[in-house]
Amino acid sequence: MQLSILKEWIERFKKYLAKPQSRALLHLYESQQLFAQHWDTEAADFATMYDQSLQNNTTKRLWKREAYEPKRLLLAFTTLDADYLRFIFRDLFNEAIEPATRASRFIFHCDELLQQYKTTNPRSIDNNHYHDDYQMVCLYLAFRYPKQYTLYHQEAFQAFLRLLNSRNILESHDMERFFKIMRTVQKLLLKEEELIQCHLARFPQANADLREHLLLAYEFYRFCTASQVKPPF
Repeated sequence: MQLSILKEWIERFKKYLAKPQSRALLHLYESQQLFAQHWDTEAADFATMYDQSLQNNTTKRLWKREAYEPKRLLLAFTTLDADYLRFIFRDLFNEAIEPATRASRFIFHCDELLQQYKTTNPRSIDNNHYHDDYQMVCLYLAFRYPKQYTLYHQEAFQAFLRLLNSRNILESHDMERFFKIMRTVQKLLLKEEELIQCHLARFPQANADLREHLLLAYEFYRFCTASQVKPPF
């Protein structure tokens, strides 16, 4: 990964953040804040809590779009065993365990729930829980711990690595490497005070916590690869 190329793109990103079009992704921050307000793994009504945690006044494309409905399937799974869902989310949010391990286990448990759901609902045409591309798993992590994790889109991340002349562009998902690179990018962004001020000026109310949210790193790698990849969220 070439630092000189990265710094060039940071300069371009700084100019972009000062423009009105940079507000196009502010719905991501609204969704994160709503998640933080409502998420409670131990809530008596897990289904209602989960539903309220994934909301947005602008768009639902993070969890609902054509042929992609992870929220609907997770809500359906609550009718099978809400306590088991509590267990798998407790495990996913257990910071004592490496995130890649947690993510893999979460997907494994979703596979189990999908098979149980298909057995219980034999007429259902659902054959996918929509979590095995890691997008939703990273969304849960990013919304629960926004200063540690961010949103993931494999194709955009691979394009970002190619842009920076990375020697190793894996075809498979590598959560450890992804989060490590995103944290490195965030540290470099935070060194640019003018950039950070442009970032924070986009919000109607001051919120110091937003300074360190890794959603900014997602915005950055999406900005860098916009001409090559257009993530659907």
